[in-house]
Amino acid sequence: MDLKKMVKMIGGDVEELREQYLQLAGTLSRFGLSEYESRAYVALVALGSSSANLVAEISQIPRTSAYKVMESLAQKGFAKEMPGRPRTFMPVDPAELSKKLVGDIEDAFSKLSAVKDVLSERGVPQLVYTIMGRDRVLDKIGEMMDKSTYTFVMSSPSLSQVRSRLGRRISNAVSRGVKVTIITSPFVKAPQGVRVIRRKALIATDVISDGKTALLAAPDLSACGYTDNEALSKHLEDFLRIMGESVE
Repeated sequence: MDLKKMVKMIGGDVEELREQYLQLAGTLSRFGLSEYESRAYVALVALGSSSANLVAEISQIPRTSAYKVMESLAQKGFAKEMPGRPRTFMPVDPAELSKKLVGDIEDAFSKLSAVKDVLSERGVPQLVYTIMGRDRVLDKIGEMMDKSTYTFVMSSPSLSQVRSRLGRRISNAVSRGVKVTIITSPFVKAPQGVRVIRRKALIATDVISDGKTALLAAPDLSACGYTDNEALSKHLEDFLRIMGESVE
């Protein structure tokens, strides 16, 4: 049974409902869902509780992708798998989901505002790319580290988190001959082979690679500003040089 047949059974304007269905699916894609996941969630809400195959039929996604899509929705908090056989899924209540998403968005923008405030305090123009999410921020730092050829400077109150995720990549950079300087809090363990400068009351995580790219992250690494503008990177590098007294 496809969407048109289901609408005809319950009565209503097929084209109007189809248009609303596609609009809803498109809106959900802004919250990190793929096209298939967005369509599946809307169908699951309409069905209330269903098997993956029926959701696939209603939302018109390939049956071969049905379980993968539903499992992904469950992992992302949009659906719940019900106990028993055959496997069935239930949608997370839209009102509950809306409250959570709004809260997450407000939290994310609050943290982004914190990054903006730190940048503004340092007189850095807002010519930066915004990256949201701790994993993405750490991945970007790792990418900058991998691309470094001469120098890599990082000031961070969250070095333990960075080291646990990027320890091997730091070692690889040192092995390539990259001059790695880390400014961190007293008593925090630093990676081997790097130059360490100890400073109290560090606020944000600052990273500069080869003096050409720079990143400034919120204290909990949940958001950052990134720039490949050499003038801005030089500005931040000068700031770290003053703070480290002799960062090269």
